Amino acid sequence: MTVRTPMEPIPGLSTRQRAFREEVRSLLTGPEVAAELAELAARPPGEEPVLLEIYRTLGRRGLLAPGWPVEYGGLGLGPVESAIVTEEMTLAGVPDDVHVLGVDLVGMFLLAEGSPEQKREHLPALAAGERVATVLFTEPGCGSDLSGLSTRAEPDGDGWRLHGSKVYNMKSQYGEIALCAARTSEGPVAMHGITLFLLPLRSPGVHVEPVPSMADECFGLVVIDGVRLGPEDVVGRLDDGWRLMNELLQLERTGIDFHGKARRLLDLVMERAVRAGRLDDPVFAVRFAELDARLRASHALAWEMVHNLDLGAPDPVASAMSKWYASEQFRPILDTGSEVDGVDSQLTRWDERAGSTSRFEADYRMAPAQRLASGTSEVMLYLIATNGLGML
Repeated sequence: MTVRTPMEPIPGLSTRQRAFREEVRSLLTGPEVAAELAELAARPPGEEPVLLEIYRTLGRRGLLAPGWPVEYGGLGLGPVESAIVTEEMTLAGVPDDVHVLGVDLVGMFLLAEGSPEQKREHLPALAAGERVATVLFTEPGCGSDLSGLSTRAEPDGDGWRLHGSKVYNMKSQYGEIALCAARTSEGPVAMHGITLFLLPLRSPGVHVEPVPSMADECFGLVVIDGVRLGPEDVVGRLDDGWRLMNELLQLERTGIDFHGKARRLLDLVMERAVRAGRLDDPVFAVRFAELDARLRASHALAWEMVHNLDLGAPDPVASAMSKWYASEQFRPILDTGSEVDGVDSQLTRWDERAGSTSRFEADYRMAPAQRLASGTSEVMLYLIATNGLGML
């Protein structure tokens, strides 16, 4: 038996937006996408999904980046339609790292602050699912606090030479470009003097090395050794990177993607509970009811954040609340899932007896990343305490 939660209603959608949601879900649950997802599930352990035909299928219809202008490969719609695509992709189990990095992050920065030339060169390929872009912010000596980054851009004629190391980035071994934060000036305030660059990852002087992680997919260590960049590679204004990172990264914290992944994980756990004959067990029935209620609350909060974006009135504190609440739901779901099959819940894809259980084991290893991505849970709580409650 396959458990799939019916569409949760989204308040405030127009008739056109509801039809758009039905169109996206029909495509992502159709036979073409199902066949590709089955191939992905059968791939050898350790083989990462990168540019998928699913992306190209969406891209041909303008659905991979529906909020972008038509001239850049989108449909000229808005945040609501973009969130619908994100949610339906995660619910369908489509690997979303390349989409999040290329469309939701690099694409968002370019749309907001990129030059006309940068937009023309990169956005259509990203919207078509034909190019991989990633983000190079964190470093070996600087994680969530990006004011401590040490990668430097030294003046060289009318451009710069970049030197430094970046780590914990995703898909950099497959990427063509990266949005890279580097220090262009020094001053008494650490947040000042940071600039964003578009870095060609296949340039001489860029060394990319995979770094194993707890999850199935690797991080990347990127060493930048004197790569020369010109004024045309700067995103936004010189020394304005800190403001851009803080303002634009807030826009990705709706919680929509985290909710979709948590909902899909709960559906998987309930599917296993059906097979084990435990779905109607009073203990598990109460737990599932509570988890479902939590996810419905998460869904409502995340969509409130999307509607705020659509109105042009993002709320940074509420967005931090939504992201924190959505990502914190993974732990109780995983705790319940571990009890459904006991030790068998930890069978991996290397064990032929695992079946769909291996998906749960992979999600279990991936779970810590949900509390780190898009800002750690601790950083979200700090934002809520300081900016929202006036504490500290």
